[in-house]
Amino acid sequence: MLNFWDSEAGMLAAVAAGALLLAAIAWVGDLRRTRRQRPDDVGIVPWGPLFLAALGIAGLSGFVALQYWLATV
Repeated sequence: MLNFWDSEAGMLAAVAAGALLLAAIAWVGDLRRTRRQRPDDVGIVPWGPLFLAALGIAGLSGFVALQYWLATV
């Protein structure tokens, strides 16, 4: 049997995990920005759209990885 991480499903699962990590970092960054006294004074990173994009990529690649994995089982 082929190693999971050597398959397309494994590569897509790794992309999903990385995107989830990025989404978590963006969520914490946005949370820190909103708790400041003046949230729009400092920072150039658009945390909200970055979070949504990373979460969308994680969901899509995770779904496709699951489909690939189910096709091989």
